[in-house]
Amino acid sequence: MRQPYRFNAWLVALPLVLALLLAGCAATADNDGYYTVKRGDTLYSIGRDFDQSPANLRTWNRLRNPDDLEVGQRILVRPPVGVVARTGAGQSPRPAASSASGTPRKSTTRPATKPAAKPQDDDDDAPAPADAKLDWMWPTQGKSAPSADSYKKGIDISGSQGQSVVAAAAGKVTYAGHGIRGYGNMVIIKHTPQLLSVYAHNDSILVKEGQMVTRGQQIATMGNSDTDKVKLYFEIRRNGKPVNVMALLPAR
Repeated sequence: MRQPYRFNAWLVALPLVLALLLAGCAATADNDGYYTVKRGDTLYSIGRDFDQSPANLRTWNRLRNPDDLEVGQRILVRPPVGVVARTGAGQSPRPAASSASGTPRKSTTRPATKPAAKPQDDDDDAPAPADAKLDWMWPTQGKSAPSADSYKKGIDISGSQGQSVVAAAAGKVTYAGHGIRGYGNMVIIKHTPQLLSVYAHNDSILVKEGQMVTRGQQIATMGNSDTDKVKLYFEIRRNGKPVNVMALLPAR
């Protein structure tokens, strides 16, 4: 028997994650450079708020599994003493330079320079198709129906285990993981500053956060993660709010 109550505590989780991915939030750190994790936070969203790459945050906080953040956990969001942040994707911090004798070099005053660019992992200025020019396609084959879960505003597309799931339009993968209960293995793609698409309950995820994908590119395989049958849950959001998926997808 379906037990919808087990998801009640998570009704706001997806909208919060999507809001963070769209515009970030006014997150603040304490005087020691630590940020306290709140509901809906991911390593990606925290890194975005503090202009740090997820790789740096994972290294500084010795996180074995970045998907296991807990509400109330303190995360260091500034480089530790003696370490400078690296902006290259996947690179680790390196010790600050020092003289051969082991004593710090004397600091010198330099003219002000332009602010450093955001780390590559958090680049939200990557080219995206214009809103009006998006050419949507169905993300998979199968019979579609409004979601059976009352708190979801998209559609369920039934299919078979391992069936191909593709990007409904070109964009950038802003989430790929299983950190939100009720959605299983999920992919979120940002198409424009306003538009996101959601692909949930996948069996396997074939893309990574930060990856650019093209329309029709396979991003996952269909499954039944965190649900009772094999299906794809598909949703499109504009400015964080669900829109009528059927009005955007081509007739079939």
